Amino acid sequence: MAGNPFINSIAKQNRQGDPRFGRFGAGGSSSQGQYQAQPNYSSEPQQYGQQTYGYGQPQPNQYAQYEQPYAQPQQANYDQYQQAQYDPYAQPGYAPVAEGDRLTMNDVIMKTGLNLALVVLGAAVSWYLPYLMFVGLIAGLILGIVNAVKRKVSPALVMLYSVSEGLLLGGISGLLNKSYPGIAIQALLASVIVAGLTLALFANGKIRATPKMTKIFMIGMFAYLIYGIVSWLGAGLFGSPLGSLSIPGTSIPLGLIVGLFTVAMATYSLLLDFTNTAEAVEAGLPERESWRLAFGLTASLVWLYIEILRILMYINEMVNRD
Repeated sequence: MAGNPFINSIAKQNRQGDPRFGRFGAGGSSSQGQYQAQPNYSSEPQQYGQQTYGYGQPQPNQYAQYEQPYAQPQQANYDQYQQAQYDPYAQPGYAPVAEGDRLTMNDVIMKTGLNLALVVLGAAVSWYLPYLMFVGLIAGLILGIVNAVKRKVSPALVMLYSVSEGLLLGGISGLLNKSYPGIAIQALLASVIVAGLTLALFANGKIRATPKMTKIFMIGMFAYLIYGIVSWLGAGLFGSPLGSLSIPGTSIPLGLIVGLFTVAMATYSLLLDFTNTAEAVEAGLPERESWRLAFGLTASLVWLYIEILRILMYINEMVNRD
């Protein structure tokens, strides 16, 4: 526990603040001794073959009701406390992880960097082979669900997910870049700026994820899912997605407003990932969990890039229309 001050403080408080250590543990005093060092004040002789008992020599079973709770249960209590203190499974939320196998911030940074490199690699391939974005779309959807619900994280599946997301991003970015030159690099730079600013504010304690905001985030996710389904149905039935419709009385497409909303949600998702990472490192989780955290960070960054790319697409459409 030397590498985790949070767990060390809990263990120290348990050792110093639990009164049972003073009564039953090492250095404590047992109450049995007060019955063992009493002088014998009896001077009467033994009569009729019966032994007499003075003040210092208690009769048999005289103190049995007092000795039993101190002689037997006290040892049992201390043994139970020892088991609770040193049995890692008895402490909720902490696993028996060796010092060198605990999660560190460097582990998360390295795994996230590796997965982002795989995203770039997949994007480079599908940039020139756009049809691979459909493979990336299907594979990314399946692998995303599997990685999200899988109890034991699989590094191979996480890396495959990153490659799939790269295939999707590369195909979309390549096609849009042909229609709107420079849009891909603009979206990439904007994503880096938003992610970097969010990380800096989080590291300085300026912004924090709260339960109330997380509830709003979940409601927004549900609303966005409904919007996506309706937009997809509209594109299939009427040949035009819902986002391309202009707000009445203006030339602003509805998709631009929704895009700003989803960028805010993707940014908050990234903030949740930063929070989860900090809490996981503080709790001393196994090093393997760095892959799960890297998966979450990669998914949020990909989502942020897609939504910024969408906003830039609508802005370019408005500019070209005018």
